[in-house]
Amino acid sequence: MSSKVDAYEKLGAFYLGRPVDAESGEAADVPLLYDSKDLTTHAVIVGMTGSGKTGLGVTMLEEAAIDGIPALVIDPKGDLANLALTFPDLAAADFAPWVDPAKAARDGLTEQELAAREAKMWRDGLGSWNQDPERVRRLKEAAEVAIYTPGSTAGRPISILSSFAAPSPEILEDRDLLQERLTTTTVGLLGLLGIDADPIRSRECILLTSILDHAWRQGESLDLPGLIQRVQTPPFSEVGVLPLDSFFPDKDRFALAMALNNLLASPSFQSWLDGEPLDIDRLLYTEAGKPRVAVLSIAHLGDAERMFFVSLLLSQTLGWMRRRSGTSSLRAILYMDEVFGYLPPVGEPPSKRPLLTLLKQARAFGLGLVLATQNPVDLDYKALSNIGTWFLGRLQTERDKARVMDGLLTTGSEFDKGELEALISGLGKRVFLLHNVHEDGAVLMGVRWAMSYLRGPLTRDQIKALTPDLEPAPGTEAAAAPPAPEALPEGPDPESQRPVLPKAIVERFLPLRGRPGDDVLYRPGLVGAARVHYLDRKHDLEASEELLLRVTADDDEVDWYQARELQLTDDDLEKEPAGDGVRYAELPAVLGDPKRRRGLEKDFADMLYRQRRWTLFESPAFGLVSEPGESERDFRVRLAEKAREERDREVAKLRQAHGKKVDRLEARRRRAAERVEREASQSRGQWVKAVASGVELGLSLFGVGRKRLTATKLSRAAGSVSRGFRERGEVGRAEDELERVQADLRELEAEIQEALAEVEASYDDRRLETLGEYTLKPRRTDVDVRLVAVGWAPYRVRDGLAEAAW
Repeated sequence: MSSKVDAYEKLGAFYLGRPVDAESGEAADVPLLYDSKDLTTHAVIVGMTGSGKTGLGVTMLEEAAIDGIPALVIDPKGDLANLALTFPDLAAADFAPWVDPAKAARDGLTEQELAAREAKMWRDGLGSWNQDPERVRRLKEAAEVAIYTPGSTAGRPISILSSFAAPSPEILEDRDLLQERLTTTTVGLLGLLGIDADPIRSRECILLTSILDHAWRQGESLDLPGLIQRVQTPPFSEVGVLPLDSFFPDKDRFALAMALNNLLASPSFQSWLDGEPLDIDRLLYTEAGKPRVAVLSIAHLGDAERMFFVSLLLSQTLGWMRRRSGTSSLRAILYMDEVFGYLPPVGEPPSKRPLLTLLKQARAFGLGLVLATQNPVDLDYKALSNIGTWFLGRLQTERDKARVMDGLLTTGSEFDKGELEALISGLGKRVFLLHNVHEDGAVLMGVRWAMSYLRGPLTRDQIKALTPDLEPAPGTEAAAAPPAPEALPEGPDPESQRPVLPKAIVERFLPLRGRPGDDVLYRPGLVGAARVHYLDRKHDLEASEELLLRVTADDDEVDWYQARELQLTDDDLEKEPAGDGVRYAELPAVLGDPKRRRGLEKDFADMLYRQRRWTLFESPAFGLVSEPGESERDFRVRLAEKAREERDREVAKLRQAHGKKVDRLEARRRRAAERVEREASQSRGQWVKAVASGVELGLSLFGVGRKRLTATKLSRAAGSVSRGFRERGEVGRAEDELERVQADLRELEAEIQEALAEVEASYDDRRLETLGEYTLKPRRTDVDVRLVAVGWAPYRVRDGLAEAAW
């Protein structure tokens, strides 16, 4: 360990506090560092109210944020929103909006005076743990803290509609995961209706599960209105071996549909339908690819609503996890404060099954779970066996201590049960017993001062003040606006009847928005549909795109380079116009000439070959390019994860390479220190003898007592003094040896720090590099023209303007 925090905080080591001596209760002057990779085997924080659980949880999340690791934070009490309160300047004005007015009144202070006192307390507290304002600034800049309030608009609202969307192929192909998603969704939804739904016995649960299962296997996503319609008219006639009407009569299905409809129509439920989609990837990273600490505040919700949301969140997290590649590094954290009721030893709430699955499988995907609870009896026994790190604070009862001991036994670690029980019984506030299966033995630790201002639960108005006005989330923007109205040429378009084209000429009609009528005018053009394939063997890339383009023409020429790409496919085109009462603009001669058809197709293919390019993002540092369709944000997230994996491997190699050297020097230092103590003890003993001999000699010299001076006494006294000087020389030589070993240790430590700094610099350079561009080009043979046809585009003519109506 090192007394410097800076060298480790970005290298996969979390600065959580300091080791505490069990006998004296004093904290050592060295940091206690926790390897972030150990968190992939999950952690539990156990301690009664006032033990410091929240401070430890905040500290862990702060360290993860500094290291660029995003987190999902489920916050049932509202305390963890304090992560948004970081003030690098540590100024009283920064604290003033957040201090508790009631506390100021109790202490006989104004709010400004209390803010000044809190600012000084935080400044002094951070300084006592070797943390300065610059470290707070690094924390604030490393990750975004966002407060989400499902079912409320105080913070960022979350829409649950995506929860009824068809899951990914990875989920659909895994029967167990699919069943968990189905059960979690239906049981949680029925819980909002006050229906205690047993997945095996409840016919409501079985019906909804069957409806969702049928839709998802067809690749169909449902929303609540669609689900209500399916309840009334399910897409199957049997459930199991029973006819549908015998299993769930039409009258009863109507009652269930009405209950769901009442829920949907309830004004209080509307806030569940608005906001950002429940998309785990979007919760963990911003649009710029910056890691995010997503605090999901559910303190304002009732018990049924909390269970509903937490279950959906856990289910979505499972789906997100299964779409990730495996990794040995910590990719993200799922932190849940006060897990009571969500993972009980008895009962099957909808949150239990996905939590158990995450505890069993998340390690392989780099997702670390951290669960906090007051009472270990709140946790399922099977869950405890999957937890590798235990932070044990003060416990309330002997029953809690016994459960902790039983839980530790499930980890397979060897420990002295009596010694651990004694340590747990004597724990003070903000002191925890850390038991990590990846380390030898348990250690007492004092939790460091949190960089975030721990002011307690935030009010609705305070959460609102921390929530910026947001742009629409991706995928929620309004549909692209239609083309702007076009001025008609002087006089109306030359009109004609619908032309009769030669058989060799194919014609298609763009779909009409709205109803047909006399004001609809079809204008001619040329549409081309093609599939363009891209292949790059160097980077093992392959992609295709389906295109539909439209270009206008004069009598003689068609310039495909002026074509406009349509957000349609050739399947969207109609073979007939929208109605009989429509009009047609005059057809240019070139479009009706069958002799020109082959040439137009060839020109279309040639234009696509020469012009179509797929531009990707390139990372020179990694020698990687983005996948086709992968956004810069997603590519940067992938690069950051890869950089962290490579950094962790480099750090592990450094530790392994220098570990034996450090161990050898530490052994030499201990032996040298023991020798110094031994020689010093012998020297002190010899000088005591020398002094005693001198006293005896003096007494004999002056004839005091019955002893008389003799040659033997003189010789003995001289020998004692001589041996005293000799022992003093041995002490000096031992101290010199100790100093040489300590100098070697300092030199090795400097060498390690220099190597770590190089790894850190390389990590930052790669993570923050400026991306280049990499272009994919098609070969001529990779352009497949599927359709070239006369393309009629509908316009509505009003007041001399023609407005596109497709």
